[in-house]
Amino acid sequence: MKTVAQLLVEHLIRWGVTHVFGIPGKPVTPLVMEMDRQGIAFVLSKHEGGAGFAAAGYAFEGGRLGAALSTAGPGGINMLTAAGQAKATGVPVLFLTGQPPIKEIGKVLGQDSTLFGTDLVKMFEPVTKFSARIERGELLETYLRHAIEQACTGVKGPVHLSIPLDVLTEEVRPFQIPLPTHYPAVLSANLDQVIEWLDAARRPVLFVGGGVHACRVYEELRQLAERWSIPVMTMPGGKGAFVSGHPLSLGPFGLGGNETSKAYMGEGVDVMMVVGSQLSDLELPGLTPDMYPQRMIHFDYEPTFIGKAVPVPVLPVLGDLKRNLQELLRLTDGRRVELTSAYAEAAAASEPAAEAEEPTESRWLTGRQTMRVLRSALPKEAVVYGDAGSHSFYAVKHLDIEVPGTFYFEEVYATMGRAIGYAVGAQLAEPDKTIVCLTGDGCLFMNGTEISTAVNAGAPVIFVVMNNSSLDMVEKGMARHLGRAIGTNYTVPVHAAKFGEAMGAEAFRCSTEAELYAAVTQALAMRRTAVIEVMADPLEIPPTMARG
Repeated sequence: MKTVAQLLVEHLIRWGVTHVFGIPGKPVTPLVMEMDRQGIAFVLSKHEGGAGFAAAGYAFEGGRLGAALSTAGPGGINMLTAAGQAKATGVPVLFLTGQPPIKEIGKVLGQDSTLFGTDLVKMFEPVTKFSARIERGELLETYLRHAIEQACTGVKGPVHLSIPLDVLTEEVRPFQIPLPTHYPAVLSANLDQVIEWLDAARRPVLFVGGGVHACRVYEELRQLAERWSIPVMTMPGGKGAFVSGHPLSLGPFGLGGNETSKAYMGEGVDVMMVVGSQLSDLELPGLTPDMYPQRMIHFDYEPTFIGKAVPVPVLPVLGDLKRNLQELLRLTDGRRVELTSAYAEAAAASEPAAEAEEPTESRWLTGRQTMRVLRSALPKEAVVYGDAGSHSFYAVKHLDIEVPGTFYFEEVYATMGRAIGYAVGAQLAEPDKTIVCLTGDGCLFMNGTEISTAVNAGAPVIFVVMNNSSLDMVEKGMARHLGRAIGTNYTVPVHAAKFGEAMGAEAFRCSTEAELYAAVTQALAMRRTAVIEVMADPLEIPPTMARG
């Protein structure tokens, strides 16, 4: 016989979990002690939300299950935003929350998580694929099996189990649950029609979203584009899925998009192939009715959002994205279309001339300058996690991608400060990689204390903080469209470099390209947690105005 805590930790180890992120409390102490006994590193986070973000980053970068642990009541509630973000990103995370003893249910209990208090199971339901309370030890096997199946099959996502203190110490018969890797991927039945549409297309385009990152279909995407010589444009969330220098790359479209991709759409498209995107309102700014394609092929796991955003005939391709693209390539193996960059070259003629360089004595760095320096100073394989804000849209527009899968940004759920936690978890999942977090002063205020988590865990993340003393994206949007901005400026701005020092990180403050290049170079050489504050031009208009 073994305790519930023992069996749970044994399964985490069997599933490849090496780090669990969280904040301990009395109801979960049996789990924390058992993790320590069995060799799982418990990473003390600074906030339960930060723990959830770190667990998601660990899962996303490492390609495995992530796990986050919190105590009962408000500790669990603090993880709800991170769970919602993990669901939006399609990341498998097991959220574990504690609860006072189930035998005491119905009494007034501190941080009660049952229906008599703040029912965490119900709270987690909308932001997870499965949420349940294990009310007695014999239910562990059934609930844990279902949770892991939900987390790791179909569209992957977070799950939640609430386990009372006395249940954690209950003894039950041992069992083993394997990861559900044996389920076949769902394959669409109409790929032959997709081939017909593509063969008949004379001016197609590939619309690429963040689902390409979730499914890691970079090579399949490249082969697809080259097989039919289809130009590729990336949505904000799809940034990083296709290299910038490829002859078929049109660059970004939507919020943060460029004139090249917009011009191509303006000249007419007969088939738009949507891959990894559900066509959100951040992906379609700039797509006016006169640019609509004649028809669309839309890959998605299920049909909820297919045909809802653009009123044209749509061919739905349902099921697993990676498996469907692989099968599409298999069915057309042997075909070779001459690769041409004519699409990009024709559209590039409408790209405006490069902005004039700012004088070197300027007190500020623009977004374009910042991205240019980061690209030149960082290794091409460095992985950048973009946070929610103007800073990431500057990267969407200006940061060149040299290796697929090296820039991640989620634009729909868009939790501010999430990338700080994601980067910490990603670095611990892949300690040999260079992990960079691109964030802003607003995000730093929200989740910046997780820099301390990186320091304490020995994670050499490079945090690049673009500081313009405001909630820039909101401020510029309000001012442009409503005439003035309210509640968007900080009376006392954060000094990000000093904040980083207070968290124990190496810290730099940069106002020139030379200072920024030197700071990045030094941070790379030190391989310690570093905060690089970029004094961003507060008057620069970010490439986000098209949304309205």
